[in-house]
Amino acid sequence: MNKKNKKILWQIIQEAGRYLQGKLPEYPHHPNGRNAYAHIALSIKKKFKVSYKDIDDEKLNEVIKYINYLKDNP
Repeated sequence: MNKKNKKILWQIIQEAGRYLQGKLPEYPHHPNGRNAYAHIALSIKKKFKVSYKDIDDEKLNEVIKYINYLKDNP
């Protein structure tokens, strides 16, 4: 992914992380609460099989749609 798209995507991830703070379901391995930013980044990596930084530029809109899905379905 080029630098411009990485920056755009990182801003969207940060926004989604802020939005999800305190909204993620409790989990026994995280007694102090879950990290919403890590949740977004790990979910992207799990779905696309690479870090958000390594996703092809052509998939940017698909990743953004997936982040919006994560926001709507914590």
